[in-house]
Amino acid sequence: MSDAKEHIDKLMQELRRGTTTIGVLSQLWEPQYGYSLVSKLADNDIHVEAGTLYPLLRRLEKQGLLESKWDTNETRPRKYYLLSETGKEVYDLLCVEWKSIVTSLDRLIDPKGGESNGND
Repeated sequence: MSDAKEHIDKLMQELRRGTTTIGVLSQLWEPQYGYSLVSKLADNDIHVEAGTLYPLLRRLEKQGLLESKWDTNETRPRKYYLLSETGKEVYDLLCVEWKSIVTSLDRLIDPKGGESNGND
């Protein structure tokens, strides 16, 4: 892999990393287990590896943003995650911040509102 390609891949990964948390939180208003969450995110073109998702879920639970419960009624026990009350409040705040960031970046990326800025 060329150095330029590696550098671009790392930049893209950094960009995605910041959005993964809000994407995950957005899907946990109803209980989800890991694989169902990976599938729901993928259905919306947000691709998260299981090796990234599970540590994130554990961290968010440790921070008090998620609650979890094991379902042992099925042949394969599954741990379901759900937003806690604090998680719902934090998610709402993150959405407000996200929208503010998007608005600001849109102004920077396209300062003339649709006219070419020489970056096309």
